[in-house]
Amino acid sequence: MGQAIWLDFISRELLESGELRRLVREGVTGVTSNPTIFQKAISSGSTYDDQIRQLAREGADARAIYTALATRDITEAADTLRPVYDETQGRDGYVSIEVDPALAHDTDGTLAEARRWFQSIDRPNVMIKVPATPEGVPAVQTLIAEGVNVNVTLIFAIDTYEQVMSAYIEGLRARQAAGKPLSTVGSVASFFVSRVDTLVDKLLDQHADAGDTSFGGVRGQAAIANARIAYDRFKHVFEGEGFAALRRARARVQRPLWASTSTKNPAYPDTKYVDALIGPDTVNTLPPATLEAARDHAMPARTIDMDVDRAYAVIE
Repeated sequence: MGQAIWLDFISRELLESGELRRLVREGVTGVTSNPTIFQKAISSGSTYDDQIRQLAREGADARAIYTALATRDITEAADTLRPVYDETQGRDGYVSIEVDPALAHDTDGTLAEARRWFQSIDRPNVMIKVPATPEGVPAVQTLIAEGVNVNVTLIFAIDTYEQVMSAYIEGLRARQAAGKPLSTVGSVASFFVSRVDTLVDKLLDQHADAGDTSFGGVRGQAAIANARIAYDRFKHVFEGEGFAALRRARARVQRPLWASTSTKNPAYPDTKYVDALIGPDTVNTLPPATLEAARDHAMPARTIDMDVDRAYAVIE
């Protein structure tokens, strides 16, 4: 169907047990992480204890310890996925690590930390997660121009997504003007899905409690509609003439990545945000439980561009 499946999880146990290698053999082509995932991994079990003790003896503070632990895991994961990166000529095989969320509203701080991660891990298939905040988007443009792979994260709104695509394209143009290759730069735009339904459904419940049931027909539909509109905008931008010159220069499209695709509402099917968002030039990053559910009973069919007119109507 042209969709890549990435794993939204990382841990030392996943790496040392060979589980990630198994998942890669079975078709997983990337890994995403965030500080919350690392926090859960580090606090579960004892696989990090020896390294933590050694770092503490050396006088490392909490931040330095986290950096060392994350660097080791991301580097090993990147090495595990390197064959995928090579076989797909840089289309897949990426491992994402996020800049400190405290820097979300600090462009210069984001740039400094993104460069630091990219240089210290020193793998061509590491991707730095940068939030799509007003301060993060300019950093995306600069990083792309510098050749840093970027996973633009925390995208919820279509207008924000338009800004993200523009930043990517302007970054590529700056890189091209500097005479640097475009084919070596990868980027995805992470559109958060289930959390949209969580918020919208809550608002719909409030309307219903107040006696207004006119919006009841869109319950559980806003997230998928929002993502389908995003894909429609993606096609308009990257299949259009505005990207043609960059495409001829071997630039890659910035694929939409569907994030937050585990269902938060137990009343919804566990593969709701998998089945409805399948299509070419997309990525879906799945936590382990959702990945297993998808392998067991997902419905593999192109669905991302179904009922697009209805999607616009739902959001409007």
